[in-house]
Amino acid sequence: MIRTLLLCTVLATGVAVTPHIASADSLSGAYLAARQAAIRNDFEASARYFTAALARDPSNVGLMEDVIATQLAIGQIDRALPVAKLLEQRGVRSQAAHMTVIADLLANGEYDTYLERNVETAGIGPLVDGLLGAWAMIGAGRVDEGMAEFDRISEERGLRGFALYHKAMALASLGDFEASEALFLAEAGPLQRTRRGAMARAEVLSQLARNDDAVTSLEAAFGSSSDPELAAMVEALKAGETLPFTHITSAQDGAAEVFYSVAGALRQDAGADYTLIYARIARHLRPDQIDALLLVADLLEQLEQYALSNAVYKEVPADHPAFHAAELGRAAALRKSGKPEAAIEVLEQLAKRFGDLSIVHSTLGDVLRQQDQFEEATAAYDRAIALTREGEAGAWFLHYARAITLERQDEWPRAEADFRRALELNPGQPQVLNYLGYSLVEKQIKLDEALAMIEQAVEATNGESGYIVDSLGWVLYRLGRYDEAVGHMESAVELMPVDPVVNDHLGDVYWSVGREREAQFQWMRALSFVDPDEVDGEADPTRMRRKLEVGLDVVLEEEGAPPLKAADD
Repeated sequence: MIRTLLLCTVLATGVAVTPHIASADSLSGAYLAARQAAIRNDFEASARYFTAALARDPSNVGLMEDVIATQLAIGQIDRALPVAKLLEQRGVRSQAAHMTVIADLLANGEYDTYLERNVETAGIGPLVDGLLGAWAMIGAGRVDEGMAEFDRISEERGLRGFALYHKAMALASLGDFEASEALFLAEAGPLQRTRRGAMARAEVLSQLARNDDAVTSLEAAFGSSSDPELAAMVEALKAGETLPFTHITSAQDGAAEVFYSVAGALRQDAGADYTLIYARIARHLRPDQIDALLLVADLLEQLEQYALSNAVYKEVPADHPAFHAAELGRAAALRKSGKPEAAIEVLEQLAKRFGDLSIVHSTLGDVLRQQDQFEEATAAYDRAIALTREGEAGAWFLHYARAITLERQDEWPRAEADFRRALELNPGQPQVLNYLGYSLVEKQIKLDEALAMIEQAVEATNGESGYIVDSLGWVLYRLGRYDEAVGHMESAVELMPVDPVVNDHLGDVYWSVGREREAQFQWMRALSFVDPDEVDGEADPTRMRRKLEVGLDVVLEEEGAPPLKAADD
């Protein structure tokens, strides 16, 4: 929401935004600096500059809304509050302002004051207003009215799942576990099927002295998950412990749950910047809600605010069961921010503490593989595979990833065995079929089988994967079926017009059918697309230049490869 709104404003005004902008000491400079920062999702900078601009134009309603939205995005609800109150005093209808004022009222337990608000003119939206109203009634001691409000909301089209989930939570928070379980059992809505919903129900069942049923429900929802938090819960249930109901302990917790559950629903359709505001308010209302914290960090990562994301992930206490999930997220944020070595260090430390978690080793293997540290990556995948249970989802990918590292170390027999094991676990998987088929082509072995594999991969992806279509054209070229290869290679270039390898391949195919001028054009295009920083990629600029100098036939002769005519014969 924030980025889209601000970008549209910039485009509408015709202002050209460049890295070097006017001094932020002036109103226009601060405004332009704020807009530029907002386009980059740099919420801290945009909040700072919007605040500076508002100080120079304190009656500007648009700037007031911008200050509120950006302060909410960085979790500074207290800084947004004075501006939000001022907007409401002026009678301005602003969702961001209303959200801020409402969050403050609920955080301070002012339920009666909240209930006196006119949600028609100062609300957030029908679903949120209804759910918050029900929780506020409970907080104000009007429990029967609150439950009736949940029932009323459940009659609204599309809102039944939300309403009954929150009613079940409310009943459990008040100690009526039988009624809560009856709702969980009767209503299998999307929130009830979430990890948080399943764990809440397990706590309810435990309070009813039904630990066996709680274990069964968790295993039905998550299978043999290696999640430490779930594992600890199952272990405690099996040991006969009675789990306390921790998911909602007060009306304020319920309000936080409203913002969190709505944020989870918004992730599917709304922008990450808009969803972030709901997640931030959930955390403001309940700072110890780790699920909301992880959601905030994940959304910041999606918005490429890696430093902010990393800082939020680090807020998870080291003794919390979700610590490993936070560290995995932090490693991802570090890698995406261009700090792979720091990500590897985080994962290596995590592997020492959570050595029995396959996902930790597999994630370490992925980062090492992306850094071309293939031997170390292989060792990490070895550990991940050893910890993976038979039939566990995703096991095929571990064999596939390890096969890639082995292939890059010229350990082809072991690599081929892993590729074929991946296909046993996930028959017809197009990525595996393509990589194995292409590797066989490059090694000039089992070409007929390679062709069949790649054709199957093309069919599985409906011919929409440029890499796979390129592989099909390339295997036909290797088989000497040059005319057949042309159409596929041209399709691959259409799908991936700036890929140097695909353009280089098309050049070779054109040369093989006598279209030498077009081949030279493709080699020049391929050369222009080569990343100068990628020194060990498939795209070989030296070979491309040599082909432009002397042609493909001479290059093949220099390499000791079979000449094109021989392959054609």
